[in-house]
Amino acid sequence: MGLRVAAALLPVPLVLFLATGFEYGKTSTDVVGVNVDALPQLAQELLPMVETERLNACPEIPLIWLLAHVQAESSWNPRAYSSAGAAGLLQFMPGTWTEAGGGPGWATGAGPPADHPVWDPQSHLRVALPWMCANLRMVTGHIEATGKPTAPLVAMAVCHIAGCSRVTGSETGIPAPGEAGCGTVCSGEVRAYIDTIHRYIQAWAAPVTLPASTGGNAQPYTGGNTGCVIPDPTGTGGCVTAATAWMLAQSQAAFPDIPVACYRPATWGEHGLGRACDFVIGRIGAYPGPALTQRGWEFARWLQDNAAPLNIQYLIWQGRIWSVARAAEGWRVYNGAGGLVDTTEPTGGHYDHVHVSVTQ
Repeated sequence: MGLRVAAALLPVPLVLFLATGFEYGKTSTDVVGVNVDALPQLAQELLPMVETERLNACPEIPLIWLLAHVQAESSWNPRAYSSAGAAGLLQFMPGTWTEAGGGPGWATGAGPPADHPVWDPQSHLRVALPWMCANLRMVTGHIEATGKPTAPLVAMAVCHIAGCSRVTGSETGIPAPGEAGCGTVCSGEVRAYIDTIHRYIQAWAAPVTLPASTGGNAQPYTGGNTGCVIPDPTGTGGCVTAATAWMLAQSQAAFPDIPVACYRPATWGEHGLGRACDFVIGRIGAYPGPALTQRGWEFARWLQDNAAPLNIQYLIWQGRIWSVARAAEGWRVYNGAGGLVDTTEPTGGHYDHVHVSVTQ
């Protein structure tokens, strides 16, 4: 589309639950619930249509991502128009509108005529979604082929604001200053744009309602910071710290039915330091059904309740993260280390396992 600056029904429930993909008949990529009352008015009014079109045109784009993407572009103002000539909800340039199948474009200086379909929210979204999906599928293939450490949805956002050449021509998929013809201003605007999408995802995510606490109280760890010196009890051949070994033993005593693995190579962050374990809910690579998801939340609730005695630093489960340092914010949307991990797939989003990191 080229870098540019965007200008600043049916009844729906308070929370649109899309947590499992199995119980509610949605696709498994719809993994974050939407707090409908937090959305702009037009987004609320169009939500049934948006969800129908999304499922038909591109179920790979999670609903909450699409809603936040439109907000980053136009603040859900269907008449948004930029000085660069971009128009409508998703700020299409005239040439891109035509390329996407929307019909004739418009003169950049004059802007679209009043009756142009780019201004109509429903017409606009029906043209935009297949075009966005084509970009998403292209960059997904590129990332898989090159191993670039950027999530496909983030790369799609780069395509939208700066052009897909900034994905394919950069080392990571997000252009650094000077890469792929993207200077310092361009790179800063791309990163700010991605941050804006993530910010609205956080703001519009439905609160997590945890099940009642089960499993009792954990016995507190009273040792010190030992480093990674204990052979990993989960049989990986690696090591864990004494605090991790204690957390693991207490967790397995309270929830003996949940398989677990701890140590990973050094490139796996805290796993490589012996300070993290993954408790598998169901099967790795698969979205758990409702009963297993509930079991995972019961375990996560127990870990949260016992964070102090177990020296827990943070937890990740079902596309959400909870940390001791930001406990007042509850279970926030997990952004995949700032977009480096694809959070819409089972393992990247931690839908198939509960991740536990300890402080020492």
